[in-house]
Amino acid sequence: LISKQRHFLKWFILGIINGVVSGLGALFFYYSLKLCEFIFTVKILGYHFPSPVGEKPNDLFFKQGLVYLLPIITAIGGLIAGFIVFKWAPEAEGHGTDAAIDAYHNKRGIIRDRVIFIKTIASAITIGSGGSAGREGPTALISAGISSWLARLLGLSERDRERILAVGMGAGIGTIFKAPIGGAILAAEILYKADLQADIIFPGLVASAIGYSIFGSIVGFTPVFGFYQQQFDPLRLPLYVILGVVCGIVGVIYAKTFYYFKDNFFKNLKLNIYLKPVLGMFITGIIGMAFPEILGTGYGWLQAVIDGKLQIFNTYGIPFVLFFISLALIKIIVTSFTVGSGASGGVFAPGLFIGGFLGAGMGIMFHDLFPSLVHSQDIGAFSIVGMLSLFGAAGKVPIAVTLMVVEMTGSYQLLPACMLAVATSYLISGDVSIYKSQVKTREDSPLYKKAS
Repeated sequence: LISKQRHFLKWFILGIINGVVSGLGALFFYYSLKLCEFIFTVKILGYHFPSPVGEKPNDLFFKQGLVYLLPIITAIGGLIAGFIVFKWAPEAEGHGTDAAIDAYHNKRGIIRDRVIFIKTIASAITIGSGGSAGREGPTALISAGISSWLARLLGLSERDRERILAVGMGAGIGTIFKAPIGGAILAAEILYKADLQADIIFPGLVASAIGYSIFGSIVGFTPVFGFYQQQFDPLRLPLYVILGVVCGIVGVIYAKTFYYFKDNFFKNLKLNIYLKPVLGMFITGIIGMAFPEILGTGYGWLQAVIDGKLQIFNTYGIPFVLFFISLALIKIIVTSFTVGSGASGGVFAPGLFIGGFLGAGMGIMFHDLFPSLVHSQDIGAFSIVGMLSLFGAAGKVPIAVTLMVVEMTGSYQLLPACMLAVATSYLISGDVSIYKSQVKTREDSPLYKKAS
């Protein structure tokens, strides 16, 4: 019945249905993750990590727990997550979003039903036990999987099934990140390195709006990192261009390092496939003993930087500039060990962490060099712009992340800076992407070749 409706009416209806299931799927994953964090991190390890403004409870308090038990717990998390994935749904390993992109281009929009549940549990365990990974990637695959199931249930055509899968992917990310406009554009943009799938935008807007409304009704509508209050100064624009150049370079390093460990180190490692995530997570736990900031998503630590609460960090006497840049580089390594080893989690949040701390380090450096231009309270702005410009380059989604800055901060103040920095980083990063299944343009997609 739905398939017979006029184009925009059909996709309005499908967008609503998709938004409902994406919102509910995001909620289920979000609370599964919170449960695993409570069990592994709070009850067993005794840690308390800071959390961002948009999450409950919001506080910037850090308490170190049983530090010497940390590598064991992360290894156990890797063992459980790896076993679940490789036993029942190998396509759920890794960062999720790339699998959804691959299903769009190469698998007729089909994702097996079991992937939805397996990805939810495995990612919640990976991140909850301390793995360096994000929740946006798993949510993208979970929502895309639900959308694929929905398309088959409703008897949609193959092309409509591919389209609704992409809509669900964007709605899932926009929902859990509380960035519905960015999520809708992301659905159309993330499929390609240098193109947009325009027919996804309309249903993407509808689905993201519904999913965000359902998710926010339970979790709250406060932007993830709160409301940015500082005023924009156009005199700082050249500094944001410099930040964009650095983020573009580091974005390339992030992608190439990740795939070196994934496709070379772990792929060629003479170790049982079930034990590779154990090794990756164990190494992450060892590094996390000295640098707890790199565990999990790291959003609370980013919030501390944005709010100027630098006293929460133990820098071991290292100047903040070097410490923050070091954290960014360490995050690249531990994410490669966690997700690259086969544990389940996303690469979006680590990308934000890397860019955020890189931006903060450069913001402090600019403050030291130009104190009358960059004040101490402006360091948070460089952190926000850094996190988005780095992932705009690494993920090849410059338009989506530019819109996300408004939704993340509840303000237009940083929009010009973000636009310039993201454009610069995207230009510098060239053809390199953290998503290997992306194709350059629509004409390079198997879908286009099949249609022609």
